[in-house]
Amino acid sequence: MSLRLQLLLLQALIVCSVVLVTGVVAAGLFERQVRDAYLDRMIGVAQSVATLPAIRDAYDDQDPAAVIQPIAEVIREASNVTYVVVTDADGIRYSHPDTDRIGEPVSTDPSVPLSGKMFVGTETGTLGESWRAKVPVRSADGEVIGTVSVGILESALREDFVGGLGALVFPLAASAVVGIFGAAGVTAIIRRRIYRLEPKEIASLVGSRETMLHGMSEGMISVDEAGVIVLVNDAALELLGLEEDFLTGRVAAEVLDPSLVGVLQRGEPGGQLVLAGERILVARSTGTELHGRAVGATLLVRDHTELHQLLGEMDGAQSLTNGLRAQAHEFANKLHVISGLLELGLIDDARAFVERTGTGGALRVPGEEVILEIPELAALLLVKASHARELGMSVSILPTDPLPAWLRSDAASTLRGDLVTVVGNLIDNALEACSAGNHIELGFGIDGARIRVTVQDDGDGIPPDQYERVFEEGVSSKAIAADASPTLRRRGIGLALVRRTVLRARGTVTVGRSERGGALFTVELPVGDLPERGRASQESAAGAGAASAGAVSAGAS
Repeated sequence: MSLRLQLLLLQALIVCSVVLVTGVVAAGLFERQVRDAYLDRMIGVAQSVATLPAIRDAYDDQDPAAVIQPIAEVIREASNVTYVVVTDADGIRYSHPDTDRIGEPVSTDPSVPLSGKMFVGTETGTLGESWRAKVPVRSADGEVIGTVSVGILESALREDFVGGLGALVFPLAASAVVGIFGAAGVTAIIRRRIYRLEPKEIASLVGSRETMLHGMSEGMISVDEAGVIVLVNDAALELLGLEEDFLTGRVAAEVLDPSLVGVLQRGEPGGQLVLAGERILVARSTGTELHGRAVGATLLVRDHTELHQLLGEMDGAQSLTNGLRAQAHEFANKLHVISGLLELGLIDDARAFVERTGTGGALRVPGEEVILEIPELAALLLVKASHARELGMSVSILPTDPLPAWLRSDAASTLRGDLVTVVGNLIDNALEACSAGNHIELGFGIDGARIRVTVQDDGDGIPPDQYERVFEEGVSSKAIAADASPTLRRRGIGLALVRRTVLRARGTVTVGRSERGGALFTVELPVGDLPERGRASQESAAGAGAASAGAVSAGAS
């Protein structure tokens, strides 16, 4: 059965059921009205007859029926009732539609009216089942001297009721017809709204949509004209680190990062880099306005974090390659000098030239022994130092005690990752803010349960009124290449990522002016219970060293 026929039959059934129930209720009310009207008439006729002076005076006559019967018949015909029966105190009839019944006792119990009360009900008498009212007849001094019974046959009531139903049937039938035609119209409208699709087709489309949405690697967030989120897929929830219950039904501007809301509202068909939490995303949208009016929109987000990291690693690898090439060229020149000196027999001069050359290579970082317990950080700084030398700058680490060995443990992996993210972005920021001849200096230290990292340079520094603003996403004083793609032209991400990483780790990051005149960034990250493990390992190592020293001393003595 097609959806159109199902809807039509269902609505027609509802309409007919409502009309039928309405008809039954209306018929019941009509029957009650008919009965109440006859009851009022019967009571009125009975009380009128009982109070007629001619009727009461006739009770004293030798033949009361001769006076009462004609009066009762006139009243019966005038009031359109079935009978008007007048009896004495013994229940003997003085009037009856069938004159043969006059003088006979009544066929029903007259005790209620004879007791001075009125009786109303249905009883079966000589004329058949009837709806009747009985009232007492009182003398001038108030004594009950007889009864008056007025009634109408139930069959007559039914005839009147059935005759009056015609006035109800036509409007009810017309209502049913109008309702069915209205149901057909509603069915047509619904069919148009659902593009004349059948339930199986709709179910198939919904299934395909769910499969597509939740199988996409791109995140998708849809909003309606009011900016309320109506749809979120699994990829978007994962990328944003949120839950569906937190997003669906909420206003996008209240729950999404401002950068994502900006892309959603203004529209970015080509895509734009944004920072959501600690993820770098490419966001695209068609915008929430069309020709000046609000429309629904969809925001597509794709994870760009790994690609961004790969691009950074590729830049570092390229810098390392260039550094190695320059180093090889430099050593080749030095070998030519040494070969020439030896050819000239100037052996002492060749030896002096070798001594002046010194030890180590261009890939070393002064002070790198401080960070050897974090191999990832050491490798990162080697690449950054090579890139700095290529730009005519230098990078060094302030001399201090080496970082503790417990930083190498698995428990400190998250802390090591945060340090790599923070230091890498701060050095990149310094390299791009400085110019040839400037120097970048790093400092590391453990202060109680916190590890402190400082990055300073001798460049132009940051104006004090910009100290807070530099951590906002999109804020940057760096120039943008004219030939950069729209996706890669987004700047002001590094320092924003630093602050988000630090806040997530419940640390602090501040910026100020260094003693060298440039910018000074100070980051403090909590290390939790790791220092306790570190102290334990250091104490055990110190104890072992003391024991060993004691043994050596004893042997020497």
